[in-house]
Amino acid sequence: MMHPLFLSRRQVPLLALQALAGGEGKNMAASICASSAVAFSSSSAQKGGSIVASTKASFLSGERLRVGKFAAQTPARSVTVRAAAADPDRPLWFPGSTPPPWLDGSLPGDFGFDPFGLGSDPETLRWNVQAELVHCRWAMLGAAGIFIPEFLTKIGILNTPSWYTAGEQEYFTDTTTLFIVELILIGWAEGRRWADIIKPGSVNTDPIFPNNKLTGTDVGYPGGLWFDPLGWGSGSPEKIKELRTKEIKNGRLAMLAVMGAWFQHIYTGTGPIDNLFAHLADPGHATIFAVSIHNNNIIKF
Repeated sequence: MMHPLFLSRRQVPLLALQALAGGEGKNMAASICASSAVAFSSSSAQKGGSIVASTKASFLSGERLRVGKFAAQTPARSVTVRAAAADPDRPLWFPGSTPPPWLDGSLPGDFGFDPFGLGSDPETLRWNVQAELVHCRWAMLGAAGIFIPEFLTKIGILNTPSWYTAGEQEYFTDTTTLFIVELILIGWAEGRRWADIIKPGSVNTDPIFPNNKLTGTDVGYPGGLWFDPLGWGSGSPEKIKELRTKEIKNGRLAMLAVMGAWFQHIYTGTGPIDNLFAHLADPGHATIFAVSIHNNNIIKF
C-alpha cells in the first residue's frame, strides 16, 4: 500500500482512508482529511473568493482564520478605447454614399458632401465652417432685401427702386462716403469675428462696457441679448443642433436664391417678383426659355 504522505492532497482515495482507520491510522487519516480540505478550500477561496470555504478549512485544520490570506483577487480590468462612430442612420446628400472621415455628422448641416476634399485639413475645415456660416447669414439678409421690397412695391405698399439698380440712386451723401463708413463699421465687426475664429472666446467681453460678458458660447454663435433675444441657444444640445442645422439649410437656399435673382435679372431684365407675376399670368409662355438677351435687348423666341 502506498504511504499516506504520497497521497494526493486534492483527491484522497477512499480505500486509503479506510486502510488507515485503525489505531494511529485514525489520527493520520484525520490529518490527511484536514490537510486535503485546507488545500482544496484555499484554492477555491483564492479563485472564487469564498469566505465560507476558507472558514471550514480553518476549522478542520485547527488554524486561526486569516481573512487576508483567503481574500478574493480583484480581476484586472481591460479598457479598450474606440473612436465614436458616425450615426449610420444620419441623412446623407446621396443615399448609400460613404461620407469622408472628417465629416462625421457632428457639424450642423453635415450631410457628408465634400467631393473635392476641401475639409480634409482640420484647420481648413474649421475656417470653412465659419465662412459658410457668415455667407449664409449675409445671403439670408440679401434675399430678404431683394424679395420683400420688390413684392411690397409690386402690390403698391412701398415705392422702392429695384435692388439691382439701388447703387445708382441718390442718397444723403455720395457713394464714396457711404463706402468708407461701411468699410469701417463692417471691417471692425468682421475683424472681431476673425479674432474669435483664431482664438475662441477672445472677444466675449464688450470693449466699451467690460462688465458685459458672454460665457459658454461657441464660435460663430455669440448669443446674448443682441444675437439671441429669445434664448433659443440655451436649450438641449439636440435642440441647439437642430436649430443650427435649420439655419445652415435656409442659408444655403438663400445663397442659391440670391445667385438665381442675379442671373434672372441679367437674363430677363426684371426682378424675380416681376417674373413670378408674369409666369402666373401666362404660365405657358412666360418661362425661362421664352426670352433671351442680346446687345441689351430682350428678344422673344
